Amino acid sequence: MNARVARPGAPYDDGVQQDELSQVHRQAFGEVAEDYDRFRPEPPDDALDWLLPPAARQVLELGAGTGLLTRRLLARGLAVRAIEPDPRMRAVLAERSPGAEVVAGQAEDIAAADGSMDVVIAASAWHWVDEERAVPEVARVLRPGGALCLLWSGPDRSVEWLRTMWAGGVDHDEATMAAQDARRRDRFVVDLGTDGQFDGPTRRVFDWNVTMRPPDLVGLTGTYSAMIGLEPAARQERLAAMARFLERDGATAGRDLLAVPMRCLCWRARRR
Repeated sequence: MNARVARPGAPYDDGVQQDELSQVHRQAFGEVAEDYDRFRPEPPDDALDWLLPPAARQVLELGAGTGLLTRRLLARGLAVRAIEPDPRMRAVLAERSPGAEVVAGQAEDIAAADGSMDVVIAASAWHWVDEERAVPEVARVLRPGGALCLLWSGPDRSVEWLRTMWAGGVDHDEATMAAQDARRRDRFVVDLGTDGQFDGPTRRVFDWNVTMRPPDLVGLTGTYSAMIGLEPAARQERLAAMARFLERDGATAGRDLLAVPMRCLCWRARRR
């Protein structure tokens, strides 16, 4: 991995949108649980160093998925209660994170006692929750001074070749790209409500590279909700188009290994 660069105060322009479609999508990842665990990037250590309070011991992870973040938290000696609603994801989580307490549940109804947690954390999951119900639950289980920590890690699609690959080799016009960027930004702003139970928030962005084989990068794209939601034939066609692009594009053609740019957007707020 290359050195990571943090950019304090990077902009987050979105608000979480919840509707019937998002409720369906949030339950779709279990279809690709094994690929999710294999291809999705783990968050960088620098991001966790910045997010986690030094004195934290009891951590509750929401939407833990297959345990990519869970295992990093356990490696730091933290006591982790990992909550995941999808039984298919939860099975992988329990198998591969034996040190965690794995619990069925969701952010809107957290299985934890009042004031019992130093940290509530979620990786690439908060945009699926109903904030009106989840924020009071997080505030309830956090101790005073505890932290709500959120992060989103994934390929940096502001990089031209990666953006074009993600579109199946299609070069979109500026208006289309702007609309796509706006939809992605809609995932990264958090509404804490108006009851004043949290200070902050503060934000930071970490950039790094992950070395990947082209087929693995294509496999990674198949773990995102937009791809999972396609009909099987359309999904295979899109994945094949991505593979063809990587074979012929000047930035990636003929390469057995790719330095894939990643970005981790981090957000944290302190419980009063």
